Amino acid sequence: MTKLVQQLRQQPFLIRLFNWEYWPFDVVYAPMYLVYLWFGIRARSFFFFAAANPTIKNGGFLMETKSAIDPLIPDAYKPKTIYFDNGIPYATVIEGVREKGIAFPLIIKPDNGARGRAVRKVSNEQELEIVLPLYTVPYVLQNFIPYPKEMGLFYVRMPNETKGKITGIVGKEFVRVTGDGRSTILQLLQQNNRYILQLPVLKKLITDKLNTILPDGETEVLLPYGSHSRGCLFVDESHRIDERLTEVINAVCTQIEGFYYGRLDIRFNSWEELAAGKKFCIIEINGAGSDPTHMYDPRHSIFFAYKEIIRHWVMMYKVSVINHKKGCRYLSTREGLQMFKDNAAYDKTLNSLLV
Repeated sequence: MTKLVQQLRQQPFLIRLFNWEYWPFDVVYAPMYLVYLWFGIRARSFFFFAAANPTIKNGGFLMETKSAIDPLIPDAYKPKTIYFDNGIPYATVIEGVREKGIAFPLIIKPDNGARGRAVRKVSNEQELEIVLPLYTVPYVLQNFIPYPKEMGLFYVRMPNETKGKITGIVGKEFVRVTGDGRSTILQLLQQNNRYILQLPVLKKLITDKLNTILPDGETEVLLPYGSHSRGCLFVDESHRIDERLTEVINAVCTQIEGFYYGRLDIRFNSWEELAAGKKFCIIEINGAGSDPTHMYDPRHSIFFAYKEIIRHWVMMYKVSVINHKKGCRYLSTREGLQMFKDNAAYDKTLNSLLV
């Protein structure tokens, strides 16, 4: 009976059912739409979010690109990056990578990405040549930042104020396994409910490692980037918010023109050095469409998530209204509906990528 119960608990459907963090986006947010409707009525526009970050397309809600956002970030805080349209010959791409001084391993990801889809670490030029044809959308090549830690940090600043605040921090525990001297990496993955859900993708990304048997006690990081959709564990680290860290982040974000609301994805060496403003790198900025991802900590209930969503929407509404009064426009209804239509079409393309 115990074995049967264990097998049932490892069924993907049941894992998703009893862990809300895996529920589809629309299911999680469905009860929140009435709340959003109220904000839209108050703002007299259901697309008020476009004014949250005036220098980012659609405020960073949907259809924004990394190639347009990254130039806003001071060079001192971001990795070397180069952008390409899909279909560019490999010889042109590798020449650009060399000229830019981007070393292997590197990260490749869609220029317009979402939720970690189609992000991949590439080890060498030969692997890059194989991977490139799989990207049928414009993409980004970026230095892999070797710092061992990654987090998402939510930042909000009212447009009429000089100092913002950190409203949440999520730490990211990468996909990793610890050997027992007997089991293959595939067998170790099959023992973890979080990884069971990601096995179809993991099998493609780490094919050459699946049959490896790790020595007893040896740990190996299999995916060194913080994507929840690839099995990364999100841990609420908001208790680390203090005056020192806020000063560091505020000093950076006030240099990013027109950025008031969103999440910074940051690689860093240690919490102590980050608080001192040392050894960290912003790998991505997400705007008005950002989740307060610390809510996905498995220790939190769906009701905690609702509270955090509403809390952040209140701030987004206030930022947008202030910017609107300063002359920043909201999207028209036609523009807003077209944005959703374009995003739906792009989503289908992104989901079809074989990476």
